[in-house]
Amino acid sequence: MSELYLMITVCDWSRQKKFLSFYHEKQLSTAFHVAGHGTAANEMLDYLGLDGAEKILILSVVTGEKWKEVKAGLQSRLKIDVPGTGIAFIIPMSSIGGKRQLMFFTENQNYVKGEESSLKDTKYELLMAIANQGYTEMIMDAARDAGASGGTVIHAKGTGMERAEKFLGVSLVSEKEIVLIVVKKVEKNQIMKAIMDKAGTGTKAGALVFSLPVTSTAGMRLMEAETEED
Repeated sequence: MSELYLMITVCDWSRQKKFLSFYHEKQLSTAFHVAGHGTAANEMLDYLGLDGAEKILILSVVTGEKWKEVKAGLQSRLKIDVPGTGIAFIIPMSSIGGKRQLMFFTENQNYVKGEESSLKDTKYELLMAIANQGYTEMIMDAARDAGASGGTVIHAKGTGMERAEKFLGVSLVSEKEIVLIVVKKVEKNQIMKAIMDKAGTGTKAGALVFSLPVTSTAGMRLMEAETEED
């Protein structure tokens, strides 16, 4: 059984091509990159060797074994440990919505599906729905109907989208929107299913959905109160 992770890379905008080229070489053919901006205090930026310039966040799905391989290459080839090069880290994933979507994310990786992973005593999960631009309301309508509250949308660009037809039977455009929704763990499956049914790859939204465990929260008192009443 393989564990899945969301790998997040942060680097200066000027270095994105080097990182994307390296990931493509490592056969991480699906990635989503998001524009950002450095906001850390000057002393922390100095420590990391980064500055306040425009950043790029690269999101990829990796197995534990693939991460070991990629990490070694980041250190030896891209010299990521040298200040100013960038940072990369992984977050455990708990599930991906749909078998074909799983194959899409894990192509060229030796992934063996086991039981859905979870962290003990987690009350919430973060759903990430990656969809074609302009269809966030379709996703949120489906999520709300299944019990979700609000969400947050960020703009992204995808690579490897030409492979979508092979795995998903549809063509996906590269311009993306990522919808972030924090949900109760007990409601996660029904909300993911609603998004896949009403805004998934069989629709114009073409949404791909996966979840990440949330180990601690603040500002969720209303949702917690609703859980206690239930």
